[in-house]
Parts: sequence; C-alpha cells; structure tokens
Amino acid sequence: MNREKLLSKAEQVYEYMVTAPENDWQRNMNNWDWKPGVGLIAAVKYGEASGSSAVRDYVWRWMRDNRQKAAKQRVINSTAPFAALTELLRAEPGAAAAWLPLVQEHGEWLMREAPRTQEGGFEHTVTEGVDFPEQLWADTLVVGALFLARLASLTGDAAMAKEAVKQVAVHLQLLQDDATGVLFHGFDGIARSHMSAARWGRANAWVAFGVPEIIASVKHLADIPAEVYQRYTALVQGLARLQTANGMWHTVLDRPDFYLETSATAGIAYGFLAALHTGIIDDAALQQELRKAALKAVDAVMIHVDVYGAVHGVSGGTPVMPTVEAYNEVKITPTPYGQALALMLISELIEEVKP
Repeated sequence: MNREKLLSKAEQVYEYMVTAPENDWQRNMNNWDWKPGVGLIAAVKYGEASGSSAVRDYVWRWMRDNRQKAAKQRVINSTAPFAALTELLRAEPGAAAAWLPLVQEHGEWLMREAPRTQEGGFEHTVTEGVDFPEQLWADTLVVGALFLARLASLTGDAAMAKEAVKQVAVHLQLLQDDATGVLFHGFDGIARSHMSAARWGRANAWVAFGVPEIIASVKHLADIPAEVYQRYTALVQGLARLQTANGMWHTVLDRPDFYLETSATAGIAYGFLAALHTGIIDDAALQQELRKAALKAVDAVMIHVDVYGAVHGVSGGTPVMPTVEAYNEVKITPTPYGQALALMLISELIEEVKP
C-alpha cells in the first residue's frame, strides 16, 4: 500500500477514535485512564508519522481539558496518558515548565509508592476500584512501564530506566509459557498460578510491542539482560507459529475454535515491525519471518476497517477471565485501544515510506 493510501486509512481510523461520543461507554475518550491513554499514545505516533499539526493540537487539547482528572485516581491503568504526554514534551520542550512537574510526580509515584508484587512487578491496579492483590497482568507493561521508560529517556534518569527494564524482565519471567514461548494473561502471586492460564492474544500484543519500545527508550541508560532478548525472541517465534493462514490470531492464541481478534492481530504485527525497526532481533531468518507475518497481518487488519474508520472484530475490555472458555464470550465492539493498535500499525508503515 502506498503512502497516500496509508495516510488516508490512518486518518479514518484516527477520526473515528477521537470523535467518539461521551455517552458511548466503550468508546469514550474523555477519561484519564488506560483506554483513552492507549488511544493518545497511538495519536502521538500517528501525528509524528504523518507530520499533522492538527493531531498534535488534538492531543494537547485533550491534555488541557482532562488535566484536572490526572491525580484523582493514582493507579497503574491511569498512567497510560502520561506516556503520550512525555512524547509531546519531547517534541515541545518549551511546555516543560507547565507540564513536567505533573509528569515527574507520577513517575516518582511509580518508583516509590505504586503497589508491587513480591517479585517487584507492578501490581495491576485499576480506576474501577477493584483490587487484584499480588496479580501481575501483561497489560501493565504498556500502561505503566512504557511511561517510565519514556520519562527516563526524556530526563536522563538512569534509576527510572533500570526500573523499566526490571518490569520487562519480571513480566516475561512470570508470564511466559516455556512450552510455547507465548504469554499467559496474568499471574497470581498468592496462588502461584496463571489463574485460568489463558494464552490471550491481546495480552501478547501489549508485550510484543511494549518490549521493543521500552528497550529502544532506555538502552542508552540501562543494561538490558541477555535473558530479556532471549525471552522476547521466544515470544515472537511462538506468536509467528500461531498465526493463522489468513494473517490473524485467535482471541486465545492456541484455541482455533475461538474467534479471530483484530486488536491482537494489529498489536502483534506492530510488535514484529517495532522489533525489526529497533534492532532487537538479530537473526536474519527470523527477521524475514517476522516481516512476512507482519505484512500478512496488515492485510487482514485492513479488511476489518470500515469506510468510516471503525476497526471491527475487537474484543471489549477483558480482565483475567475465570476460565479459558470465557474469553470466547467477550463482546466484540469498536474501542479506543482497537483503533489505537490499528493506528500504530499503520503509522509504523507510514514511517517506512516517508519521502
């Protein structure tokens, strides 16, 4: 697909995301929480790839309109918008006086006060007021640790960089299924189990792109253990093996009787491309395999974007479900993160074909 077509498709996906009505609970973008936050992370990436000042203006306007909500609930899931804000400040350092104190305050909360599991991973805490004691979820790597890595990169804070790398290592160690290489959705430190033990697609998508983005942000500030590279390589190899013939992945990766899921497909494909572009995969044959798989997934994702820009085939918000079978019952609906994962994938391709 040429640059013009990619830009047109990205604009449709972006516009559908940011024009969501506030009374649509699934699509509402006006909360300081993880769903809009992932959308904003994607919007910033799209704005950079396309060079659109209008996109940048939207994200700044969102920050101003919602700033008063930022400190009302200090949890991991409400960290996601800060990952977008750090990139705005990187591009516009003149705004640091007004915004960097707020950003650094949240970074210090993550470093010193955010609940952790006994292994030191960020405990999954949410704005809904539900507790998951000693639980580590794959989602947290993007909604929490990515911000910490970006803030470390912005300020040169080596301690924050080291902590971001630690979060990557802990998430991979606790969630990875050694038999397949892919990840379980969550880990319960009290029961010492993976709960329903679902190899959930979108959980793997978060980590597939979160790891290369985090490493790229902090590798000049912190050492990256060889184990991280080894485990990430095993992850992408496992994911490549589980891709279906039509380019997609199932909502539970190893359950071919479950529905195919677009956000997992987009996020995994974006992760493959991010891994290639950041150079964390050094095996030439695997590089070729991942690029082929990613481009195959791109075609599948595009089919699921309608003329209005809505990304279809996306599972709704999904906690760690009580059984594997319950994942197949999650409602399918357009969401900010579904839009975002597709937008990040398309934006990565736009970057490849910049004039």
